[in-house]
Amino acid sequence: MSIKILVPTATNLANFKKDPISALSSAKEGALAILQNNIPIMYAVTPSLLNKLFSINNLFQEQKKNIAKKNVINNTYLKNIPMGKFTMYKEWKPDLDFLKQAAIWGITLHSPISHSELALFISYWQAEGKFFHHVQWQQKLARSVQQSRILNVIYKKRDINNLPKPDKKTPEGFRGQ
Repeated sequence: MSIKILVPTATNLANFKKDPISALSSAKEGALAILQNNIPIMYAVTPSLLNKLFSINNLFQEQKKNIAKKNVINNTYLKNIPMGKFTMYKEWKPDLDFLKQAAIWGITLHSPISHSELALFISYWQAEGKFFHHVQWQQKLARSVQQSRILNVIYKKRDINNLPKPDKKTPEGFRGQ
């Protein structure tokens, strides 16, 4: 399948108001940009182009479903995601492409989410009892992990079990025993 860049035919708003049907029928590739002061204010498409767009969308949705079925064994992961808003629950997991989605949201995570990071997030939000959509939970997780990782770099955690071992040397300027 080849993808072709669609360049809409342009017309001004006054011409479109006078005769929208002929203006739309003159559109070369089925798309018409309506301009006011040389700035696009809306677009119109012919029914045939709209049908093509819907068929392409349906094809991509089918491919997306097939990929999800291949990536997830028995499709159990997709069945376990509640529809609509829900409170956080113990078995919740982010999507398989979570790091990619986080990058799209502007949050760069250089390594996958650890079990402890996910457990901390889930236990906190379970207690809160807030309702959010699955994508919103993922965005919260991405921001939470990003912030905690930044803080871990700024304030390096010290090992409380590490005891300093003083040397037996007398510092310069002090008298010996």
